[in-house]
This record gives sequence, structure tokens and C-alpha cells, in this order.
Amino acid sequence: MASSPQTPAGTATGAVGDAEPGASALPPLSTTALWFVLLLLATGVLISYVDRTSMSSAIAAESFKTHFGLTDLDKGWLNSAFFWSYGLVQIPMGYVVDRYGVKWPYAICFALWSVATALTGMMDALAGLIMMRFIIGAAEAIAIPASFRWVRDNFGDRHSGTAAGILAAGNKFGPAIGAPVAIWLINMHSWRIMFIATGIVGLIWLIPWLALTRNDFPKIEARAAKKRAASSVPMRNILVSPVVWGAMISNFCYGYFTFFCMQWMPDYLHNERGLSLESSGVYTFFSFAGIAIVAIIAGWAADRIIARGGDPVTTRKCFVVAGFVGACTVLLGVQTESLEMALFWNVFSLSSLGLATANNLALCRITLIPKPAVGLATGVQQVATSLAGGVAGALTGWLLHISNNNYDLPMMMIGVFLVIGALSTWVLMRRKWAPKVDVI
Repeated sequence: MASSPQTPAGTATGAVGDAEPGASALPPLSTTALWFVLLLLATGVLISYVDRTSMSSAIAAESFKTHFGLTDLDKGWLNSAFFWSYGLVQIPMGYVVDRYGVKWPYAICFALWSVATALTGMMDALAGLIMMRFIIGAAEAIAIPASFRWVRDNFGDRHSGTAAGILAAGNKFGPAIGAPVAIWLINMHSWRIMFIATGIVGLIWLIPWLALTRNDFPKIEARAAKKRAASSVPMRNILVSPVVWGAMISNFCYGYFTFFCMQWMPDYLHNERGLSLESSGVYTFFSFAGIAIVAIIAGWAADRIIARGGDPVTTRKCFVVAGFVGACTVLLGVQTESLEMALFWNVFSLSSLGLATANNLALCRITLIPKPAVGLATGVQQVATSLAGGVAGALTGWLLHISNNNYDLPMMMIGVFLVIGALSTWVLMRRKWAPKVDVI
């Protein structure tokens, strides 16, 4: 098979994505339906992040730590357990949504992780907690590949930054809302009630998803064409692409910082800076609300620049690098003795990373990825993201262990990864190095 001349995935200019070779065409959605389903997807991502980050609030609570007798190493493994299974099945989940659509695979996995989240509240042994986190991680692996598969099917590049920003807002408002709500539930009721309640919320989300989302599961006669289209960008083309490797590096570096904040920020603010659990939840909210708001604005701003003739790759790269550089101000927070300035730099640094959020997603999962391979390429990139979550949890726990619970070393590690992320984006994210489409 020969490779066709490289055509970046982001050449579409309309509100509806370009046609996928060999795939059966569904009628275009109305503008209202288009944005409604996107908001529903963003809400689903929000719920998934509430479920995955609820553990960080639990391990900051004395009642939870005492019940299970947790050490710093135990907390690190609990924080990271989710991400090992999450990363393991990212690629299979991307394969599934490229071939079988989004609605039903997503619904099945959503139900599974919601039930497992509720069951976490019924565990009495550390091994049971870890098992539930493995199940939640495996089921949640579908969320991002499915979301970006749907966006690529329905949005062109002029709107992909805004769409990616709205999805990204979901995964940032998840911990922003989840942390204070989880802490409130723990304080008012118990950690058991917190897990059960968050699991039930996920099951409620399934009602509008099943009732209102269009069924995109291909019929028998269309399945072969869908498979041929997805096979036009085989795994080998993805794995030899410098763009994919650059995206994996930048996603790992981006994810390391954000997952550190999800997993360890409540503990850092409570134990290192002396804030109450309630106050730490509030500042965690402001940090993640900040990155969510900046992500939407930055994605929209890049879309406007592109719509006026700006190069999509260069435009988005500039935003991504600026976000990584701005996030390095987290190092100023750990060096100051002032509690107020420490809190300011924590919020400012994570909010600054919002400049990179939507544009990084649009760049490495839409603009530079051929349409037939969006789910699979996203799954490959999500392996790096999930690895970041696992490493952030376990490595931070180990660094705290060897430094007598001092956060200087963990913060320095964040700075190193942020610099690497900026460099990999600028050097490797080039149109000529995008995955190539085979002529079948």
C-alpha cells in the first residue's frame, strides 16, 4: 500500500467535519443539536473527572486515612492505581470508537465506572479500594477517545479549538467542583456517602445521553466501509509519526502537572500550608476553574486567528508554549513564605496552563491527525496522559517519603516536565510529520 500525500486532518472549514473515506454518512446535526451534544459530552467528562479525583479528597481526610491505616506510599499507590488500567486500555478504546461509533460503547463504559465508584464506598480493605480504582480506570479510558471522535466527526478546524476548550472545561471543572463537594460530603456525612453519591450522579447522566444522542453504531453493510476507513491509517503510521511522539511527550508533561494538582493539591494545602480541608477545596476549585475558563477563551481566540488566515499549526503551537511557560510560575509559589502569595501562584500557574489546554488538544488530536484515525491516535496519546497520572501519584509519594514530607522536590519535578513539554511542542509538532494515510 502506498501512502498518500499528507493532508492534515484540520483542513475542514465548516461547522460540520469533512467526510470520512468509506464511512456511511449521517445527516448533519442542527447547530442547536451539535452544541447540545458537545455540552453533554463535556458534562460526561466532568463527571468522569469528579469520579477519578474523589480519591484525592478522601486520602486528605483523617477518617479515611485512619480507617485504612494509609502511609504516604499507600496514598501514592491509591492515587496512581486508576491510571495504570486507564492507560492499558486507551488504545483498544480508540479502536472501538473509530469502528463502532460513540453512543453505545460510551454508555456501557459510563455505567460500569459509575457503579464501581459507588461500590468504592462499600470497601473495607485497601485491596478492595485498589481493585475498584482499576475498574474505574479501565472503563473511563473510553471518555476522551469517544469525545474527540465525536468532535472530529462534527466540527471543522475553525471551531475545533472552541470545541476542545469546552471539553477541556469539563475535565477541569470536574476536580474544581468535585474537590469541594467531596470534602463537604465527607465532613457532613462520610467518605462512604461521598463515593456512593458521585457514582449515582453518573448513572443519572446516562438518561439524557441515551434519550437524546443520535445512534452512530454502523449498520452491518456500513461496518466494512467503516473498518476500511479506520485501517487507512494503520498503527505503524501512527507509531512512526514524530507528531504523535511529540504529542505524547507534551501530553505527559501537561498531565503530570494537572494530575499532581488533582491528586496532591488538597494534601499540599492542608498539610504543608496549614489550610483546613474546606479552604483547600475552595482554592482547588479556583485553580481548576481558572484553567477551564482560560482554556475556553484561548481555544476561541486561536479559532478566530485561524479564521482570519492564521496558520492553524503555528497559531496553536504559540498558545501551547505560552501555557507551559506560564505554568512554570508554580515554582514561585513553593519558594515564598507568604501563604497569600503561595496561594496566588498556585492558582495563577494552573490557570496559565489553560493557554495550552484546548489548543494542545486541537493541535495533536484534530489539526494534525487524519480523520479516520482520531480515536486510535487519541487512545495512543492518552497512554502518555494516563502514565502521567500514575507517575504523578507514585513519584510524588516517593519524593515526599525521601524528603520528610517536604513539597520542594515534587514542585521542582513539575518545572522540569513543563520545560520539556514546551520544547517538544515547538520542535516536533509539524505538519510534514503527521501520520500518513495509506492508499488502499
